[in-house]
Amino acid sequence: MWWVLDVHYAHDRSVVAGVGVTSLDAAEGEEDVVVVWGAPADYEPGSFYKRELPLLLAFLHGREVTGVVVDGFVWLGPDRPGLGLHLHEALEVPVIGIAKTGFHEADAVAVPVLRGDSAKPLWVTAVGVDDAASVVAGMDGPWRIPTLVKRADRLGRDA
Repeated sequence: MWWVLDVHYAHDRSVVAGVGVTSLDAAEGEEDVVVVWGAPADYEPGSFYKRELPLLLAFLHGREVTGVVVDGFVWLGPDRPGLGLHLHEALEVPVIGIAKTGFHEADAVAVPVLRGDSAKPLWVTAVGVDDAASVVAGMDGPWRIPTLVKRADRLGRDA
């Protein structure tokens, strides 16, 4: 099962929301939310994975995982691993990163993907996936943000 994941933070908890699908072009899937109580780890510039990786691994523990889509980057630069690469190394599954905003060092490795009528691209990086940009372009939904990504985001915000 592919899991499309998103993390949200509050002062006393972190929420990991996920939508599980057998195919990334699906419009809906199995939904779940995991709440991790306690103050989230501090944000450390350049090491975002230290904050989010433990939360993603807690969500995925004990689940069937074929691959993961994360809100962020797999690669931050040509030889600079991002959250997605750390997740790939921990689980040994393909990971696609979909970032909503660009990152100057990632320009060399991220592929801009335009969806819907938007002139603003999504920035796609991946490990273990051939032509991840085409996969993201083919995900369900007529808008810039694919349906599954929007759903994971909404689940997390509502929790």
